[in-house]
Amino acid sequence: MDTRQRFSPFHTIRSSRYILLFTAILLLATLPYSGTAHSTPPDINPTAKSSLQTRSIQAGNTTWSYYEGAKNGPVLLLVHGFSSSKDAWRTLGEDLGARFHVIIPDLPDWGDSTRLAGESYDIDAQAARLNDFLLALDLREINLVGHSMGGAIAGVFAAQRPERIARLVLVNPLGLSFAENDFVRSLNAGHNPFIYDDRAGVERTARLVYLNPPEMSDQEVENAIAGNRHQRSFIESTLAQIRLPSQWFALDHRLAQLTLPVLGIGCREDKVIDISALQTMQNGLPDDWVGQVVTLEGCNHLPMIERPVATGQLLTDFAAGAQLPETL
Repeated sequence: MDTRQRFSPFHTIRSSRYILLFTAILLLATLPYSGTAHSTPPDINPTAKSSLQTRSIQAGNTTWSYYEGAKNGPVLLLVHGFSSSKDAWRTLGEDLGARFHVIIPDLPDWGDSTRLAGESYDIDAQAARLNDFLLALDLREINLVGHSMGGAIAGVFAAQRPERIARLVLVNPLGLSFAENDFVRSLNAGHNPFIYDDRAGVERTARLVYLNPPEMSDQEVENAIAGNRHQRSFIESTLAQIRLPSQWFALDHRLAQLTLPVLGIGCREDKVIDISALQTMQNGLPDDWVGQVVTLEGCNHLPMIERPVATGQLLTDFAAGAQLPETL
């Protein structure tokens, strides 16, 4: 039996100096964030006015909600993952807005973008919708960044539409083979880590994605549970779609098509997407590929929140064509 598998994570949301908006399945509960020394970017002012504006656009049959910054440089498009929203990237996106034209969408069916009954929201369907979004905004030569399931979506899109992408960054990406871990074993045993009805379940999910989970008040836990129950049927149906082998392995057979510069970023202590996914990426890309792989220390599944300064610097340096360290 093949012990290397891949799957999508639960994702979280906004970080500021001391506050996260923790996505307990898209019902945002404000939580104090007690992170590592890497967690607080010294150059981010949480009281400053946001440099990102909320916009919307019709693309295909979807109304997309997205953040957009000033046109200060090349386009940097940041894509969130399963059970998340554009807020996952917001704080880091605001910081990067001084150097990039930042665009952060809510993927269709998440956040404030359209959800249509009866539609598929698997990786391939979302990649097709992403193409509609880029066409609607007339975006080309994009620095495309995807996290977890968003990484699988970004990778599939880049393989299909390389002419629209300048560089691709896969952050703890779903869609690549990786060594079986406790998360996958739990899924294979029939458990759903995205469903919970008590504090223990909420805290279990937090431990799955954070190296140092935030403290949660009783009210925040109750809000998270209420939101989870409200979204439960949709979470379960979407989860079933992306558990299919064609989704788990969505990037494995497409790696050879990625002839553009590619950067893989993984957290050594990621409990969702094992760090061995980066080795799969290295082994599968063309022999003459232009790209790099970086392992981040001191983070679990959310480097944009737990290592924002390092993540932002990697995105900036990669876009500039710089040589990156193997470990940071």
